[in-house]
Amino acid sequence: MYRHFGEVDAAGTSPLYERVAVALSESDEALRAIEAAPARKRSPTVILAALHDLALAGRAPALAAAYAAADGDAAAGAAIDTLLRMTDSVVAVAVRRQPRTNETGRCAVLYPAIAEAARRVGANAVGLIDVGCSAGLNLNVDRVGITYSNGQSLGDPSSPVRMSSSIVGDRPIPTRAMPEVVARVGVDLDPVDVTDADDARWLRACLWPDQLERIARLEAEMALAATAPPLLLRGDAVEVLPDAFARVPADALPVVTTTWALSRFPLESRQRFLHRLDEAAAGRAVAWVSAEGVGVAPTIPTLGDRRASGHSIIGLAVSDRSALRAEAIGRCWSQGRLLAWLADS
Repeated sequence: MYRHFGEVDAAGTSPLYERVAVALSESDEALRAIEAAPARKRSPTVILAALHDLALAGRAPALAAAYAAADGDAAAGAAIDTLLRMTDSVVAVAVRRQPRTNETGRCAVLYPAIAEAARRVGANAVGLIDVGCSAGLNLNVDRVGITYSNGQSLGDPSSPVRMSSSIVGDRPIPTRAMPEVVARVGVDLDPVDVTDADDARWLRACLWPDQLERIARLEAEMALAATAPPLLLRGDAVEVLPDAFARVPADALPVVTTTWALSRFPLESRQRFLHRLDEAAAGRAVAWVSAEGVGVAPTIPTLGDRRASGHSIIGLAVSDRSALRAEAIGRCWSQGRLLAWLADS
């Protein structure tokens, strides 16, 4: 697993992690130390993030120095040494934390889809409810600047957070602006608060240390989120959703967003998730914007695409005190870095 991570996943993307992962795979002592963690916590993404967290916290200075110098050989040696000397600490971090990825490309998908949901029900304000939100960074979708490869742009052009997406096909993205966002609610089993030093450090630790552009982007995103922290609700999404809906003012459209989150739900929970949407729609209009693998989001058409085809379906479901009307409005790849818009504007 560690050799594959180094030679395939990290190859050409992170020379540091390529070298570290392969070194770990070749060390019997390191592998035995990793086995001290529960089986579900032994993956490279978790263990490497735990090691990185200790480095960022100042508890593994040699590893921190090797990462800062982008010295793969030194990092490999320091990672093994840290793992052997601090096995209990590495395992403790791995057990307590979940790996987090907060790719900004998601906003490039979410912005036009949320604006389209508001248009369809004539909403002048929306309340965002992000399921599986991690640190709630997607809840700032209206506060970032987005540019597309065809020259279109959305969001705040003066934002310190910039992102981009390449358009696939010849259909343009709708350029209408999102209405005012009056509520930002994140729902997660283990939400991350960017205003908490330990939580913020963990987000940094989940990034690969030599991916400087991603690190800079995350810092900008966290700084932006900290200026107006969202409300984070801890718990199972199906159980917490009614409370989340109650936090959205009555005159605003609640828009639930799921981005590559439902695949972690059992099928029965996905059906209960839909039931929660139906319950909320009994008293007001609600919308659900999804970006999930083909066939993962219930009721969202698959367009005849095959499962595990390498792309995701962008879905929009709207209920205006009636049956949920679900549509596939686009396809995307690489978590929003490439986007094909399909819906009629």
